Amino acid sequence: MDTSTGPEAKKPNLVGINHVALEVGSIDEALAFYGKIFSFTLRGRGQSSAFIDMGDQFIALMETAAPAGDKERHFGLVVDDRSAVRRLAEAAGARVLPGRFLDFLDPWGNRVQVVEYGDIQFTKSPQVLRAMGLDLRKSDEALKELAGKGVTF
Repeated sequence: MDTSTGPEAKKPNLVGINHVALEVGSIDEALAFYGKIFSFTLRGRGQSSAFIDMGDQFIALMETAAPAGDKERHFGLVVDDRSAVRRLAEAAGARVLPGRFLDFLDPWGNRVQVVEYGDIQFTKSPQVLRAMGLDLRKSDEALKELAGKGVTF
């Protein structure tokens, strides 16, 4: 959608998301909680922040005295095995929310929605997947949706 108001009013294009920042009460507790659910490496760590690597993106954990919980506001994570996330999130004490999606709340009220890589339009370049040690495939439906946007494999 081009919302420019004139021929010289070209606006920048949205390309992707570099990172998502979450407010947590404790960096150590947040790393322990998310470490029970996901395999990850740290991109970096400070006294009141930590950065969970996701190839060419990351999650920034920011320690704050009063984290604000989310009701409908959420962010979506793409994983290679959604059913394992459900099991591990429940075991870690996450509050799994009812509904057709896999949404859960972390201990600070951050709402996380989890989708499986093969089922959605989101893609990682072959180079990034290789660097992450992943060999992932798309479902026929996801490939059809991508082809409809001119993205082919």
